[in-house]
Amino acid sequence: MPTSLIIGNIFSLLSAICLAVSVIKKSKKDFMYWQIGDPLFGIATCIVLSAYAALVISVVCLVRNILSYKNKLTKNLTYLLLIASVVIGLYANNLGGIGVMAVLASAGYTVCIYLTKNEQQMRWAMVVNQLLWFIHNFYVQAYPSAVACIVLCVWTSIQIYQNRK
Repeated sequence: MPTSLIIGNIFSLLSAICLAVSVIKKSKKDFMYWQIGDPLFGIATCIVLSAYAALVISVVCLVRNILSYKNKLTKNLTYLLLIASVVIGLYANNLGGIGVMAVLASAGYTVCIYLTKNEQQMRWAMVVNQLLWFIHNFYVQAYPSAVACIVLCVWTSIQIYQNRK
């Protein structure tokens, strides 16, 4: 097994751990603190595994999460980050359709967050988002992140079922 794959998966595991810890936090501040670690380690994963569209998405998500943590994320900044992630993500894409999945996952979820306040719709968006990231992460061999995506899909699907009206 190549050393780069091992190192990439160590960073992927650290990213998945940050994501997992974030979802159990009670306060938004704590949630966003751990959400900073997810793209931070995701950036390292993407560099090592040569996933450049996802690298751009991770950088934008890191900036977004830091701004949110500091309560400085505005609607206009969100739109700017969304546009930047799509344009630069598509430009940096070196994986064809797989790279586009990372761009679509991030952009689609961001749009959904700002267009709906309905929790069930947001949960469905999370499932779609995580399925797209699962395919991307599996393809680039970021296996811990891929497993985390599946776990989040199952957990969110259970939440959808339990909260149906």
